[in-house]
Amino acid sequence: MEQITRDHLRQLRLEIVSDIKKILSMKGTDKQEFDIDWLRSKAIRRIMNISPATLQNLRITGKIRFRKVMGSYYYSRTDLLKLFEDGK
Repeated sequence: MEQITRDHLRQLRLEIVSDIKKILSMKGTDKQEFDIDWLRSKAIRRIMNISPATLQNLRITGKIRFRKVMGSYYYSRTDLLKLFEDGK
């Protein structure tokens, strides 16, 4: 097994910084592929202006997909958009 050295960590940092710069320099539609597709409960409640109980109800009734990762719920942005489109 290869040991990780400070040089390895420096190289990784440089690659990460380079990737971030590429993402930030993209224009318009190219950035869409990096948009966040899963949002945390607090962000969803703020965007939709709903209570925690309402969000829980949407989750329990299966109206929106969710994932639970280490105790935090993440919700599908596309499901939320669909829910609002169907309501029109």
